Amino acid sequence: MTYLFLVIGFAGLFIGGELLVRGAVGIARKFGLSPLVIGLTVVGFGTSMPELLVSVQAALGGTPAIAMGNVVGSNIANVLLILGAAAVIAPVGIAFGPLRRDLAVMLAATLALWGMILGGYLGRIEGLILFGGLLAFLWAALRSGTVEANDKLLTLDPPPLWRSGLIAVAGLVGLLISARLLIDSATEIARAFGISEAVIGLTIVAIGTSLPELATSVVAAMRRQADIAVGNVVGSNIFNILAILGLTALIAPIPVDARFAGIDMALAFAAAAGLAFASWKWGRLGRPAGAALLLVYGGYVAAMAVI
Repeated sequence: MTYLFLVIGFAGLFIGGELLVRGAVGIARKFGLSPLVIGLTVVGFGTSMPELLVSVQAALGGTPAIAMGNVVGSNIANVLLILGAAAVIAPVGIAFGPLRRDLAVMLAATLALWGMILGGYLGRIEGLILFGGLLAFLWAALRSGTVEANDKLLTLDPPPLWRSGLIAVAGLVGLLISARLLIDSATEIARAFGISEAVIGLTIVAIGTSLPELATSVVAAMRRQADIAVGNVVGSNIFNILAILGLTALIAPIPVDARFAGIDMALAFAAAAGLAFASWKWGRLGRPAGAALLLVYGGYVAAMAVI
């Protein structure tokens, strides 16, 4: 029955995330935001709602290692697994100009988190600093998010505001229920097999909560809407650190397993730095690069299974 609840939790996160994003994009289009900003904020943050709900509930439930592992693991999966899969389907443009500020924020947030957890603890002061960074980022992103005349995403009339709002609320309710099922079943499985909660958070929970990002970016790649795919990943990684860990630490300070400050944060930073470098140097991720990202992620997950 525990495994059934785990599967239901995964499926619920996927469906709830899809509904939330669909509703949120409709609302954003109604207010005239550009596709890149929709990807960075509404879609990127909307697809991170599973991580937020799982992490907060994990902290409140006395399993903070899952909260930290969920965020760090999701940020690794977002670049290596999700952008890798999107690039294999269709080469993804990552023009440096429009993304310069946001890539810098992602790198700075990752580096700041790495420094904060070196002491083995993420307290309320650190949480407040992270959340303050989120508010500053949102202000800057929305301030520059004007619509361009040739934005294909916005050429069609947006759905009625009430319909988008109803869809978004339905998605949020689904996420709340699914997050509870996922966190309870994953914790029970970890304890039954003697697997640490940190490893469960870094792998099973992180992949599960990243399903909305995966679905959104893959669909965006298939529709040749690279702005949404890339903005989704960059926005999610920023939101995961600044909002999720910021809010979680404010609610319940997080004791941090020493392993996070080692290989896990090193890989998270390397993935973010690699994406920024590829954007600056080449401005795109082709199929070979996407395949390489998937191989690196596969190796990381395999290593987690034997550690």
